[in-house]
Amino acid sequence: MSELKSKQLPIWVRRCGAWTTEVSLILVSGAVPFWLGQLGSFGNKSVPLNPVVAKTTEVIANTFGIPLRNPYQKVTPLANLLWSGALLAPTIIVSWQLYLLATTGQTLPKRWFEVRVVSALGNSPGWKRTLIREGLGKWGLPMGTAYLIWHLSGAFPSLGILLLLGGLTSLVDIYFVRLNKLHRTGHDQLGNTLVVDARSGQLDSNPFSFGNTEKQISVTTIILSEQKSENFRLWPWIQQNPGIAILTVTTVGILSVLGTIFGTQVYIQDQANWRVLKQQDNDMFLALVNKLSLTSTQPQERRVAVLALGATKDPRAIPLLVDLLGQEKEQSVLDGIQLSLVSAGPTVLPELRRLNQALKNDLDSLSYAGNTKEQLVVSIKLRATQKAIAKVLKVYSGSVKDVDLSRVDLGQVTSTPASFTLILENTDLSGVKFRGAILNQASFKNSRFYGPGKDNRLGTFDDSIADFSGANLIEANLTGIMGPVFMERADLFRATLNKAKIPDSVMTKANLSRAKLIETDLQRANLTGASFTGADLGSANLSEAKLYQATLSKVKAEGTIFQSSDLRESNWQGANLSGANFSRANLKKANLSSAKLNNTDFRNAQLQNANLQNTDLSLADLRGANLSGTDLKGAKFAVTKPTQEEQFLTNPLDGFKSENLKGVNFNFAKNLNQNQINYICQQGGVHEQCESN
Repeated sequence: MSELKSKQLPIWVRRCGAWTTEVSLILVSGAVPFWLGQLGSFGNKSVPLNPVVAKTTEVIANTFGIPLRNPYQKVTPLANLLWSGALLAPTIIVSWQLYLLATTGQTLPKRWFEVRVVSALGNSPGWKRTLIREGLGKWGLPMGTAYLIWHLSGAFPSLGILLLLGGLTSLVDIYFVRLNKLHRTGHDQLGNTLVVDARSGQLDSNPFSFGNTEKQISVTTIILSEQKSENFRLWPWIQQNPGIAILTVTTVGILSVLGTIFGTQVYIQDQANWRVLKQQDNDMFLALVNKLSLTSTQPQERRVAVLALGATKDPRAIPLLVDLLGQEKEQSVLDGIQLSLVSAGPTVLPELRRLNQALKNDLDSLSYAGNTKEQLVVSIKLRATQKAIAKVLKVYSGSVKDVDLSRVDLGQVTSTPASFTLILENTDLSGVKFRGAILNQASFKNSRFYGPGKDNRLGTFDDSIADFSGANLIEANLTGIMGPVFMERADLFRATLNKAKIPDSVMTKANLSRAKLIETDLQRANLTGASFTGADLGSANLSEAKLYQATLSKVKAEGTIFQSSDLRESNWQGANLSGANFSRANLKKANLSSAKLNNTDFRNAQLQNANLQNTDLSLADLRGANLSGTDLKGAKFAVTKPTQEEQFLTNPLDGFKSENLKGVNFNFAKNLNQNQINYICQQGGVHEQCESN
């Protein structure tokens, strides 16, 4: 037994092993169900994400500056279950380990490594010492210090630097073993605990001794005593120094009385001045309101009163001006109201939104009644709100973050005198919410929809992203916009997004039919279920984008990049994909029938069970592609002479050879005819009939 003990590793080595195992158990318990949930997230996303998981995700992302897009998304039931488990499992393990540590002094890993945490008297530490030791000493102070340094030093949001700082502060905690005879770490001293050998009850030698042979000390011989410092006593000092004491008390008393009198007088005077100013402002406000209410007041006088009302700081002014905007008929007065509202700043937008929605509802109701005159009056008032909103957004570009303009009507109106077209070109609209808004024929050319949040850093949790989810953007001009942007279920029929830079955007189930997206950057965008029927995607970049079950029939995508994209079950019937890059893309069960795929790059693509009937695959590069179950009925591989009709292998170019089919396995492809097989074999492809030929 003595030989076995002599061969045991030092306690500090076993402590490190136990700590590493404890942390690993917690991380694995969360990581495994999380990644399984990622695998199970494909399919019908029919249930909302567990609100506890969503809120936890939001808090973590906010704390560590992690970019987050739509934490309250819908997910599959399986993913919801697994991600809930990823949150619950680490919580259970941490709670159980703390319980074991408090009651027995050993977590499971500490038991495996034969170390034990004890109090100064050798018994189990209990809940109080355990929570102080683990929550405050081991994790709270070191990690909190590292986080403060990380956040205040400008290193935020680099997680690598945070981990480095956390490691350094933990080493400082460990280094405390050199500063005391009992070789206790900082968290052990804070919790008044010791770590001993579970068998012998012996303390270990200094882990930083580097070969010094220090004798182990039995914990049963240690009694920690607190040094009692002599307390300062006030009464004996007063008895010894009566003069100084009386002088001090008298001085403090006089200063207190004088300070109270002076402060009271200042407060009374400030309150009197405030009441006078308040009364003056109120009298001015009432006078202006009275002037506006008089029917005999001339339009020019009313305009002056409106401008004066806008210059006041009375909180009642903005709602009143907005109400006047919905009632006034004189154009000059309407212009004055708009000018006053614009000068008031973005704070007027909520009231303008309310009036805009009310007038829109009135106009919709009148459209059924057929009263043309009333419709025109309401249309003019609606146009006034539209112009006011547009002016505020333009004038205060970049200062309207997080403004909610959901369901406003800012769409184009061509009928006079109520004509209106929204022009917000070269405008910073970061964070503005246009959910469900009517914005047809609007122009947002070269505008910015994405900016930093309160931390003034891009790529963190609080980034301001414009939200156009469900908005009507038919024929809108979005050329050169900068994102990402939220456009879930937005209607972008015939919209123009040429050269737009909107990577990482969320555009699930958006309607982009017949839209122009030439040279558009949509890398990593979520376009699940989106419709691109007849759209022009020439030279666009959709690498790593999600296009699961998207409709892209008759799309023009010459030279477009779909590298590593998720294109499962997508529909590309009749599309022109000449020269497109589908390398490493997932095209399982995709329908590419009758598509032009000449000179297309399919290297290492997944084409299992895809439909490539009647496609033009001349010069297409299929090396490394998986063609299991791929339907190639009527597909053309050969390059035909220009004088011939588009027929498979009718007078192909004599002796033409390329490397594009070399080594490609066609054994599991479907509906290959003999001519196709002959050409495949000629080009070095793999098929069971090639050997016999």
